[in-house]
Amino acid sequence: MKKALLILLVLGLAAAVLPAQEGRLRLSTTTSTENSGLLAVLLPPFEARTGLKVDVIAVGTGQALKLGEAGDVDVTLVHARALEDRFVAEGYGVNRRDVMHNDFIVIGPASDPAGVRGMMDAVAALRQIANRQAAFVSRGDNSGTHVMERDLWKAAGVTPSGRWYREAGQGMGPVITMANDLQGYTLADRGTYLAMKSKVALPILVEGDPRLFNPYGVIAVNPARFPHVNYLGAMQLIAWMTSVEGQGIIGGFKVGGEMLFFPDAVTD
Repeated sequence: MKKALLILLVLGLAAAVLPAQEGRLRLSTTTSTENSGLLAVLLPPFEARTGLKVDVIAVGTGQALKLGEAGDVDVTLVHARALEDRFVAEGYGVNRRDVMHNDFIVIGPASDPAGVRGMMDAVAALRQIANRQAAFVSRGDNSGTHVMERDLWKAAGVTPSGRWYREAGQGMGPVITMANDLQGYTLADRGTYLAMKSKVALPILVEGDPRLFNPYGVIAVNPARFPHVNYLGAMQLIAWMTSVEGQGIIGGFKVGGEMLFFPDAVTD
């Protein structure tokens, strides 16, 4: 009986490891890369060229990195530089590369009850939203967007709470939809917003603050810590995303004639 259980355990472990070694690559990434539609154009050429099938797990940046810390993915594409640097410093990731950037924006109802339209100081805008207790929807999921939002509230000297402040615990797409339903404000990445712009009635009200810069990095999970990961596949994906061709796809990806992401690895 014990021998049979041991065999089942070994087979179970093998099943967990094999997908990372036999023609598959596990990518954890922020919801913005999925919701915007970027991965739908960036990954198929990579898969055709390498024969690797990329299994995408789109969650908030914090959760995407947690998956890497557990060795449950091979590579991660995220956007919260402080969390990324800690991920590498603690030995979970290696070979981080800059991939692209866009920016964060504050969107809200056209009626703009908080009176923030046209402001270029995101901290002052959030402070004003709080002072007016205008409805605000937060990601509330430790994503890169949520990390940025928390930093802005801290800089504003505000601890948001009360009925006006809603923590959704959802990805960017659902949060934009929720803000639209409530006719409230939210902090969004520009890429996801542009992909959804035609479906919501929330104009951009605050943009252009240098603090809203939003860089993305790709990191291989450390094979020295997790020998089972598909490190070679991860490095192939990193090379693709930062290659001239991959960067060209990123720079050429547009919705309504507008670029959603700006390539950083190859800029010429």
